[in-house]
Amino acid sequence: MTIFNTPILSAFLRLISNLTMRLFGWKVEGTLPDLPKYVIIGAPHTSNWDFLLFLGVIFRLKVKVRYMGKAELFRSLFGWFFYYCGGVPVDRTKSQGLVEQMVEACEKAKQFILVIAPEGTRHGVKEWKRGFYHIAKNTGMPIVMAKVDGRRKTIHVGQVFHLTENIEADMQAIQDAFKGIVGVHPQKKYILLNN
Repeated sequence: MTIFNTPILSAFLRLISNLTMRLFGWKVEGTLPDLPKYVIIGAPHTSNWDFLLFLGVIFRLKVKVRYMGKAELFRSLFGWFFYYCGGVPVDRTKSQGLVEQMVEACEKAKQFILVIAPEGTRHGVKEWKRGFYHIAKNTGMPIVMAKVDGRRKTIHVGQVFHLTENIEADMQAIQDAFKGIVGVHPQKKYILLNN
C-alpha cells in the first residue's frame, strides 16, 4: 500500500493534484503503457517543483510508482513516509551497487514502475548518468519517457524505448528524443540536449 493506491486518500489527493495542475496551467498528454514493469525517465529536471509535477502526473495517470532514496532517509523518524510514497532504499555503503540493489527489488515485485531523473541534478549536465539504462538493461524493462515541456506547461508521457545491444546508440537516441524540450526553468541551460 502506498500513497498512490490507498482507498479514499488516493482519490482525494488525485482530486487536489488535478485541481492544482489546472490552476497553474499544467496538463498531461499521453498515456503510460499497460506493462507490469518499466523505467520512467523524467527530464529536464530544472526545479524543486519537478517533484510536485511528478506527483501530479502520477496521480493523474493513476499508477503506482517507485523511486530510489538514500537508505538513511528510510531509517529516520519519517522513514515510514518515504516507504509510503513508493521509495526503495538504496544503501551506498553496500558492496552490492545501486544498479544491483534496484534489479533485486524489481525481481521481487510483480509490478515495478521506477521513476528516475537521468541528469541526477537540477543543473545543466554534459551527459546523463547511466544508472537508469543499466537498471533497465539488467531487468529487461523498457524505458518510458516523460518530457517536461516548460514552454507549453505540458508533460508528455508514453513514448516507449526498447534497449538494444548498443548502449552508445541507445543513449544518443533517448537523449535525442528530449531535444528542444525545456523544463520548469528554461533559463537553466540544458547543456547536452539543447546545444
